[in-house]
Amino acid sequence: MTKQKAHFGRGLFEFLEELARNNRREWFEENRERYEREVRGPMLAFIADFGPHLKQISSKFVADPRPQGGSMFRIYRDVRFSPDKRPYKVHASARFPHVMARDVHTPGYYLHLEPGNVFCGAGIWHPEPATLNKIRDSIVKNSRPWKKCVDDPAMRERWELKGDKLSRPPRGYDPEHPLIDDLKRKDFIAIANLKDADALAASFIERFAGICETATPLMKFLTKALEIQF
Repeated sequence: MTKQKAHFGRGLFEFLEELARNNRREWFEENRERYEREVRGPMLAFIADFGPHLKQISSKFVADPRPQGGSMFRIYRDVRFSPDKRPYKVHASARFPHVMARDVHTPGYYLHLEPGNVFCGAGIWHPEPATLNKIRDSIVKNSRPWKKCVDDPAMRERWELKGDKLSRPPRGYDPEHPLIDDLKRKDFIAIANLKDADALAASFIERFAGICETATPLMKFLTKALEIQF
């Protein structure tokens, strides 16, 4: 029986650590081959291999291993409107969106690899106002299912709801609603933190898939709220 090989090696974190100290185009170009070998290539391979695992969770989410326009985020930062002009991200990341993502703002899964900051994400980040209000309306209409979702034992053990919140109740919603703290949310994203060593394990792809599966109650609630299939 062939022993399974890890997708990511220590070289990925070493490259990103050095990039954080040398975030310049000249350095990156000198080390581009390392980036391709240690970061981009392994991430694209992980995305391709994760596809069958994702289908076991839901056939409505996509793992796209294309080098351009696929699941992997570009290493280049958008510095057009930022005072921080460092050209490169110091993490590697991938998204696994809903098949309807091109047409509407939808929830998805996310993987973030950064030295000392490895985590999985599930849910929807910075939804547009119409999408956000659909989720809020669903929480009001389906308060018990929402509570059941966030209180699910597997969800509570593995995930933590994060993201931005309003300081005041959103306009049009009862300030005394028992779930007003959730209605204040501007993001409906859950985070599951991991360690660098977890990403280096040969079993990481199965572990990542297992963690994503435990977010099913949240993902089902969000997709139903947005009237798309899970």
